[in-house]
Amino acid sequence: MSIISLLSDFGQKDPYVAEMKAVILSINPHARIIDISHEIEKFSIRIGAYVLASATPYFPPNTVHVAVVDPGVGTKRRPIIAETDCSIYVGPDNGLLMLAAHKEKINNVFRIDNSSYMLSEVSKTFHGRDIFAPAAAHLATGIKPSEFGLVIHDYVFPEFAKLHMNHEELVGEVLHIDSYGNIISNISAEDLERVGFHEGDSLLVAFGSKTLKDAVNAALKYWIENLQDTHYLLGSALGPYPYPVIVRDFQSVIGKEVAIQITNIENRQPDILVACVGGGSNAVGLFFPFLQHRQIEFYGIEAGGVGTGPGKNAVRFGGNSKVGILQGYKSFFLQDEDGQVLPTHSISAGLDYAGIGPELAYLYASGKVVFKSVTDAEALEAFQILCREEGIIPALESAHAIAYALKTAPKYSQDKIMVINLSGRGDKDIFITAKTLDQENWFKFLSDEVKNG
Repeated sequence: MSIISLLSDFGQKDPYVAEMKAVILSINPHARIIDISHEIEKFSIRIGAYVLASATPYFPPNTVHVAVVDPGVGTKRRPIIAETDCSIYVGPDNGLLMLAAHKEKINNVFRIDNSSYMLSEVSKTFHGRDIFAPAAAHLATGIKPSEFGLVIHDYVFPEFAKLHMNHEELVGEVLHIDSYGNIISNISAEDLERVGFHEGDSLLVAFGSKTLKDAVNAALKYWIENLQDTHYLLGSALGPYPYPVIVRDFQSVIGKEVAIQITNIENRQPDILVACVGGGSNAVGLFFPFLQHRQIEFYGIEAGGVGTGPGKNAVRFGGNSKVGILQGYKSFFLQDEDGQVLPTHSISAGLDYAGIGPELAYLYASGKVVFKSVTDAEALEAFQILCREEGIIPALESAHAIAYALKTAPKYSQDKIMVINLSGRGDKDIFITAKTLDQENWFKFLSDEVKNG
């Protein structure tokens, strides 16, 4: 009896898994189907690759493994078969199969081109049912992988973060968190021994990148898993409706207060409003009460980071920005050609985010708000200027707005009124700013504090 395993991110609420099994059994009624998991995090290729590679060594030889975590379905992404010494893998060419296949020694990888082994009608969005399931069923009857198409050599291998190691710490990547809360990383016991840790030693483990993306993911994940006793709250103007509107309305107290105070002091409205933009709460909160005033200029300042390439900034309105749907809302996101979210960077955690709130995206598209970017270095310089000249320690997010204001203010006449929104205090950033501006003395200070108890 032939064995076919299934892994996907489909979940069990919808009929998708059942449809795949029905296709398999209609072609190969003697197949024995074993589910590895259908609860892979949506579109998480790396988690799927890890779970697949963890399970497949325990299957008997000649098992056909079908895996579907396929955010690139409907694009130029190829359907493939990977043949190893032990097994056959069927799925998308996005790296999902290759961690497991590589452990077994890959013999050949074939592109699935032969329509004889597909359903008569192939959906653009469900290759699991229409291509992968029938291919697996035919393979399990003894059809050779070479019958499905030509050999390819440029297949995709999953990208995992490289392990960084020094004498006192290891920086790795979380590969998977199981349903019991166990965290599986790419740090092995041998890696720990190399830096002097042994079984029984106490370890300090820091998890996550401490960015807005992590916060939103964690909030949404917990909310979805605990709907009966949990309410979703997030302090940024993004996520599923109506939360962006709720946050905007609450945050608009900022703009309303500005309108009252500026009228009392200057007896008129401001000419220019400047605010940093991560998800967008402080910017839309400042802008919203003034949007009906056509003469006011609105500037949203993004994180220019340390360069122009992917992973070096968080500039959403640049060359890598596309409209997409993520974390429950539609907006502009930094994405690659397959729709995968690109990595971002900013010295400020609150601006280190690949998307932007839907209302600000609309204001950008309509031309109402102009978006500019400021680099890490410029933000740090502005941070120091405000500390020195005004005695105010701004958040690094706000320092981006200050930096742009300092650059652009000389272009205006002196009778113009510019309002810069300081969205928070810089106390929270002391471990970043002190380390960056005076690392030697900062480390000495921390060391002395630890020694003195």
